[in-house]
Amino acid sequence: MLKAYPRPQFMREQWDNLNGKWLFAFDDEDIGEKENWCAFFPKGKTIEVPYSYETKMSGIGDERVHPVVWYQRKVHLKKQKGRLLLNFEGADYRTKVFFNGHCIGIHTGAYAAFSFDITNYAVDGENLLTVRCEDSLSCLQPRGKQRWRKENFGCWYVQTTGIYKTVWMEWVPETYLESIKMTPDIDNGTLVCHAKMRLASPATLRCEVLLKEQLVVSQAMDATAEDLKFTLHLVDQRDPWELALWTPENPQLYDVRFSLAAADSEDTVSSYAGMRQISIDGDRVLLNHRPLYQRLILDQGYWADSHLTPPDDEAYEKDLDAILAAGYNGLRKHQKTEDRRFLALCDQKGILVWSEMAAQYAFSDEGIQAFTEEWMAIVRQNYNHPCVITWTPFNESWGVEQLRSDVRQQQFTVGIYHLTKAYDPMRPVICNDGWEHTVSDIITLHDYVAEGEKFKERYADMSSILDNRKIFNGSNYAFAKGYAYRGQPLILSEYGGIAFKTEAGWGYGEQVRDEKAFLKRFESITSAIKENPAFCGFCYTQVSDVQQEVNGLYDEHRKPKVNIEEISRINKK
Repeated sequence: MLKAYPRPQFMREQWDNLNGKWLFAFDDEDIGEKENWCAFFPKGKTIEVPYSYETKMSGIGDERVHPVVWYQRKVHLKKQKGRLLLNFEGADYRTKVFFNGHCIGIHTGAYAAFSFDITNYAVDGENLLTVRCEDSLSCLQPRGKQRWRKENFGCWYVQTTGIYKTVWMEWVPETYLESIKMTPDIDNGTLVCHAKMRLASPATLRCEVLLKEQLVVSQAMDATAEDLKFTLHLVDQRDPWELALWTPENPQLYDVRFSLAAADSEDTVSSYAGMRQISIDGDRVLLNHRPLYQRLILDQGYWADSHLTPPDDEAYEKDLDAILAAGYNGLRKHQKTEDRRFLALCDQKGILVWSEMAAQYAFSDEGIQAFTEEWMAIVRQNYNHPCVITWTPFNESWGVEQLRSDVRQQQFTVGIYHLTKAYDPMRPVICNDGWEHTVSDIITLHDYVAEGEKFKERYADMSSILDNRKIFNGSNYAFAKGYAYRGQPLILSEYGGIAFKTEAGWGYGEQVRDEKAFLKRFESITSAIKENPAFCGFCYTQVSDVQQEVNGLYDEHRKPKVNIEEISRINKK
């Protein structure tokens, strides 16, 4: 069972973890609501939450498609003053929640966390929590790498249905903090904050910032409206502190405490912030005004027995340590929104993260709305993490297959770009990772050419690729029609994907016979990319094998398939 606190950047001391054994039922005929399963739940099955029924760790392990599933468990409460919040880190796809027989809310989407206030339905003693999840094989909903056929194919894997992330509760006072948006400004040595609160009475908001347990600044202000913006100065000119910057080499973090005090209550939240700036200067990405060369690896976040859910609390750290051991300074989290616990570890370890949206695979009015709502919820959710340095809403024209020439699909990607920049002007946005870019702060190319010499030959004349005069990877242009290169930074954001011939499954290009051949090919192509001055970073495919896709540096159980020290040497040389 996953036991760790799910929201490390907005922590309260008192919380209740609802992971564990729940009653469970398939509802293929969709009769559960008609037959009032909230009160008369079918007997027979149990499931281990938060693992989806398709996984071995759920205790069920049925990979067939079941469009409606139900969960139920008893919750023992000691009624107290304040509000009771029920939190879901993730459930796929349309989730309807009942508490003591009352429908308390519906959430649509698979990748964003959500919450419900259940105070008015909670009683002292035993309570009944029931959850209905509805999923489908529709290509109109953001799916990521979840298959929409009944069998795996290509690089699409077993679907995920229902609860697959932590479920938990917390009591808060009537007057409480709902969220804090924190924006670092390293040039002025400030942390700009936007607090959103629920105010039942007048209150005072106090903020304390500490560095290595030493107080840097303390500030108090009256909370007279539910939205409050303020600035915390981390550098005092009369007694100056050296501003502690966040970098991969030295990921310094400030501890931040927020306390919202009313007449008879106080809500205290622990957080942290990283002071860093991502910017673009011509064709280079800068971190804290210095050029940043990104050595990234594609990370799909799948495990053999638990799929999209980590098998235990240690799994994230093991993955990140494996990435660092291989000589990478960052990752592209591919087609998935990872838990906030994962991002917190990246914050602590100094690992750069590209945050990517799960793709849908058909373009429609319905799809536009579903994508936009879920994507913006994810941007808000991940905003405060210093490790997140790039937003990637689209990948390889998935869901916008006619992007090259269809004006409406182009406008969709441009609209998402500007919506993202409106909420977060400080991070780069890549509008279609891989090819056919419209408006994009970084130009990214995907190319699985195997040999370094062929790569050098292909990219010897970069101008013809960036001017859209020729395709660059055998089938794609860099830009959609009507859009052109404006001098942005250039990153090869997918390459490699090497697999062994002895493995069942597939990799990119011809599979290699042994480790010697693997390392020779890896060094040849990686060195060729680094030697090309046009590129300011790369992303290798991938960390670990995923089901039928066996091109990881590690297998599904995170056992190294090649000499990782040699991979690190090649990456860092």
